[in-house]
Amino acid sequence: MDLFEASAEARAETEAPLAARMRPRELDEVVGQSHLLGPGRPLRALIEQDSLRSVILWGPAGSGKTTLARVVAARTARELVTLSAVSAGVKDVRAVIEEGRRRRGEQGRGTILFLDEIHRFNKSQQDALLPAVEDGTLVLIGATTENPFFEINSPLLSRASLFRLEPLSDRDVQTIVARALEDPRGLGGEFTISPQAREHLVDKSNGDARRALVCLELASDLARAAGRDEIGLPDAEGAADMRYVAHDRAGDSHYDVISAFIKSLRGSDPDAALHWLARMLEGGEDPRFIARRMVIFASEDVGLADASSLAVAVNAAHALELVGLPEAGLNLGHAALHLARAPKSNSVKAAIDAAVEDVRQHRPGPVPAHLRSASYPGAGTLGDGRGYRYPHDHPGHWVEQAYVPEEASGRSYYTPSGQGEDLPYEPGTGVRRAREDLRPEYSGEA
Repeated sequence: MDLFEASAEARAETEAPLAARMRPRELDEVVGQSHLLGPGRPLRALIEQDSLRSVILWGPAGSGKTTLARVVAARTARELVTLSAVSAGVKDVRAVIEEGRRRRGEQGRGTILFLDEIHRFNKSQQDALLPAVEDGTLVLIGATTENPFFEINSPLLSRASLFRLEPLSDRDVQTIVARALEDPRGLGGEFTISPQAREHLVDKSNGDARRALVCLELASDLARAAGRDEIGLPDAEGAADMRYVAHDRAGDSHYDVISAFIKSLRGSDPDAALHWLARMLEGGEDPRFIARRMVIFASEDVGLADASSLAVAVNAAHALELVGLPEAGLNLGHAALHLARAPKSNSVKAAIDAAVEDVRQHRPGPVPAHLRSASYPGAGTLGDGRGYRYPHDHPGHWVEQAYVPEEASGRSYYTPSGQGEDLPYEPGTGVRRAREDLRPEYSGEA
């Protein structure tokens, strides 16, 4: 490297964003992920011994996936090649594989391919990696924010070890901010920071180290412009005035958060349900998806314990189409609170599941003659509808008669749960309350 190249490299490093300058260069500089990088942990041992095999690093943004790849590059004797699935294609992958084969044959050196955003490769692009990973031409380090069990081909996933990175804790982010303030690669002691400003930056970073450093750098610029050497709360608020809500409407958090939402409704926890609802709305989730799940929930988990819940959920879905966000958030919140507070019964789900299973397992009998349609010419000649007893012509608007084929006679699917209004009944008398001690906190009214 000549003097000009060295000067250009040094200038690029000093002019790089704070988050890039502060990226750890050694394993001991990495903050967080102690379950993977603590003393004696498997990933640390593999990196220290330079014996890393193909791995998939799965974790949220800013949790250290790219950092780990760079640490590996600093410790390995193998050649590290970096690609991003956002911009690379099969042609690029094949070029890396060919060069890797040449390097192994001529120099006896292995090749590590760090493929960022690997989930953005489609099936055929991922398949292009398989032969080289299989025969050891490449050691693959794939980084993804998405659930690899959904986004990575099974053959490729089976040839790699999976390591899951967790969001950084507040203490981890505080350590990173403090280091950036003092480190010569960072702000080099030019600024101090007030406790309130530090707390604000840590809180708004949401466990994302990169976001914390980006906001810290912007806050320092605001303080510098104002002629101050302390980063105060106004600077931190100006740099990070809104929490970043990590939610991917097509990815892993999509499934996890909606699962937490439904389980909170089922567990009758209104505050928890509102928490997850707010996270989805702020994170950009499709509100129609949320509304559809509540309509399903109203029958699956509330059912006849509060039959009005289905109407509430359906009306919220209609209101969403009529009003739109953000105002329709009120309607979704209304429905979520109603469903969370409602008594719960899964008798509807159990009953329809039992009926469907019975129909699948047993030969269906013919529709009894008295239940067949008699509304067409010639029905009387065939005997269709003959013998049907019209319930409204009888006391209590009920009369005993068979409503299923003889083959299905005596089979029962529906069992009242005894919750809320889902009570045992007697034909001809309507719902018969088996008890009066309904949940005291629920009266059917808000």
